[in-house]
Amino acid sequence: MIDNIIFDLGGVLLNLDMGKTKTAFAQLGWKEENWKDITRSGYLIFENLEIGLDSTIQFRENIRRILPTNPSDAEIDDAWNAMLLDIPTERVNYLLKLKDKYRLYLFSNTNELHLQRFGKIFEQTYGYSISQLFEKCYYSHEIGFRKPKPEAFNIVLKDAALDPAKTLFVDDLKINTEAAKNLGMKVLHIEAGTLMERLPEYLEGLERAQAE
Repeated sequence: MIDNIIFDLGGVLLNLDMGKTKTAFAQLGWKEENWKDITRSGYLIFENLEIGLDSTIQFRENIRRILPTNPSDAEIDDAWNAMLLDIPTERVNYLLKLKDKYRLYLFSNTNELHLQRFGKIFEQTYGYSISQLFEKCYYSHEIGFRKPKPEAFNIVLKDAALDPAKTLFVDDLKINTEAAKNLGMKVLHIEAGTLMERLPEYLEGLERAQAE
């Protein structure tokens, strides 16, 4: 029933702590009202980075315009990347087992700075590239669209030549799984950090249904 599985990254495979980035920016002078101002004004400082519209250089300049200090590139990068934690060994081992049965893909709303950092974290931990777990990785800043836009999913489906009806999409955001469902994919919405509890049970259920 399923030949392909597309995984989200943050919250599904990679543990995140957004609070660490907020704390790190606060230490650089970022005030709580800055977050509210960005939300109210619709200022796309983060989204533009994630769709590749703004370069890393432009992103850093945008951050500096908000801060009362003049942090270095490294200080901005470290603050922005502070949210990135680890990809637990049990999840990696599980993906390696799944590769024997399914075609695996990664599809993440991310950016150049995060890609470099979590790529380094993974390689330092496991000794090889995270891309080796998947047939192909798709990142929003490279394809120019973010989930949940249909254009983002269609790029992945077309490039990988995937049949939506035989493809499972796993994400921790309901808005993303709903978008994938509307395009004909099977979906599994999970709470952050619950992959190992939810996915094996889901796949076993499909296998039982197929056997019946």
